[in-house]
Formats: sequence, C-alpha cells, structure tokens
Amino acid sequence: MTEDLQTPRHEEGGAFCVAALYHFARFPRFESFRAELDAVARENGIKGTLLLAAEGINGTIAGTDEGIANILAFIRSQPEFKNLVHKESRASKMPFLRMKVRLKKEIVTMGVENIDPNKIVGTYIDPKDWNALISDPETIVVDTRNDYETAIGIFKGAIDPNIKTFREFPDWLRNNPGLHNKPKLAMYCTGGIRCEKSTALAKEMGFDEVYHLKGGILKYLEEVPAEESLWDGACFVFDERVSITHGLKEGEHTLCHACRYPLTTEEVKSPKFEEGVSCPHCYDSRTEVDRDRYRQRQMQIALAKKRGEKHIGS
Repeated sequence: MTEDLQTPRHEEGGAFCVAALYHFARFPRFESFRAELDAVARENGIKGTLLLAAEGINGTIAGTDEGIANILAFIRSQPEFKNLVHKESRASKMPFLRMKVRLKKEIVTMGVENIDPNKIVGTYIDPKDWNALISDPETIVVDTRNDYETAIGIFKGAIDPNIKTFREFPDWLRNNPGLHNKPKLAMYCTGGIRCEKSTALAKEMGFDEVYHLKGGILKYLEEVPAEESLWDGACFVFDERVSITHGLKEGEHTLCHACRYPLTTEEVKSPKFEEGVSCPHCYDSRTEVDRDRYRQRQMQIALAKKRGEKHIGS
C-alpha cells in the first residue's frame, strides 16, 4: 500500500473533504463495531454511509479535513483495517444529509457465494499504465458499473454490460463467451471495490489474464492529465455532487429525485423535466398520480429549505 493513498491530503477546491474507502478483511465482529464507529463519526461531524460486513468495510463519507483524518485514524487503529486505503476529493458543500452505519451481508453486493478477493483477484494496474493496457488490441475492456453510471461517462472502447445492478454482472459475464476471444480482460469501476469481486469471479471462471484499474476511475481522473486521458464524459458519484470530472472537479450533472438518474444540462431543459417530479428518463413510466405525489414531496422540501432546514427526502 502506498503512503499517498493512506494520508489525507488537504487540497483546495471545496470546504469539505470527501473520502471513499473500502477494505476486504475477515471481520466477524462487524456487528459489535457498528455503534463505536457511528459514535466516532458523529463526534467528528462526519456524514455519509459506511457499510460493515464479515468481509470488511466500504463507504463514502464527508466532513472537515480534521474530522476525516480523525475517523480514518480510528478505522485504521482496528487491526483488521490497518492497511486500509482511501481516495479523497473535495465538495463545495456537504454532499450528504446524514450519517449511516449499516450492517450488510456483503460490502458490495454481487450475490455470489465464496468469492474472496483476499484469496484470488485480478492484477492491479496503476492509472499511469491503464491507457497502454486498454489500447492494446489484445485487451477486452469491461465497465462493471450500472447503466445510469455508464450513461454519463465511460472509457473509450469499453464494453458496457448495460446492467441495472451489480447482481446482474455475474450472469452477464457467464453469458458472454466472446470475452474469451482475446487473452487480456481489463475491468474498471468507480473506486475499485466492484472490480475486487468481478476480477475474482473472472479468475474463478477460467479467465487467465485479468486486470483492473487500481483506485478505479476516481484515481485515474485524479492522476491522469485531461489531455492524455482516454476517459470520455463524467464519473457518477453516490452523493449530492452527482458527478466529477478530471482533476476530481465537481461535474455539471444534477439528479432526478424521482428516479435517481443523472441529468445533463440539456436534459434539465426538457419539457419532461420537473424538479423532484420527473425527467426524460422516467416521465413515460410514471402516472400522473405518481407525479402528484412527487410534487407534494417537492413542496415539503421547498418549505423546509425556506425554514433553513434540510428535508429528509431532498
């Protein structure tokens, strides 16, 4: 593990530090750890979501530089997570509404039993070497993310499985024998965690040369200059920023709070867009009764904002 991935970096670009983290480890005491972790998060003014399972920890959190440094130090003080790495970006405003520490069966849900990245996993490729790998004609490149994520950004030449959830990925991998037509299989995701399992599964299925982007798209956008980049578009993130671009700058996408789909500035101009009610992606699949219900919710959000409060559904 490199030191630069472990040490918080206090960069300009936003008042809040956003830390994305995960670590696979045998962690049978995950249930008893929940209350202690939640207390430390709240003491330091941290918001976001952390998932705990017998296989480790995963999540994205935000706070002041000091608060993030404190909670990361606490997590790494646990023997199971002493080598945990994280990725940082900045946010101009707090990108989460509240703090949640949840207990899960998996820290990233793929739904396949006995897949353990601590035992078998693909070969990690640093961002500086990623372009060469995916430009190799002997490489097949696969995006392991969901369709609403790939809709706003993808590596040039990558295959989009067009899946709704990561649970669909194993079947997609099994049902595409053409992926064996080239010797190298390269996978990537937002921060790296999904590829820990997807590459492990691919190795179990008989793929030999399996690679994945170390640190995911986030690390690539941080380290690779835009003029050298093979990334096309923006990267979806699971917080109120919605998307980020090269240099980990906040993107221009907004979120449809009716269907949770990321929207471009052009889509926001569509007559099918109504804030908190509908967008071009969900308008035709909703009834007028649905839209009336969403309008009532949006009205409550607006009233809460006027009072200087945050509505839980916003």
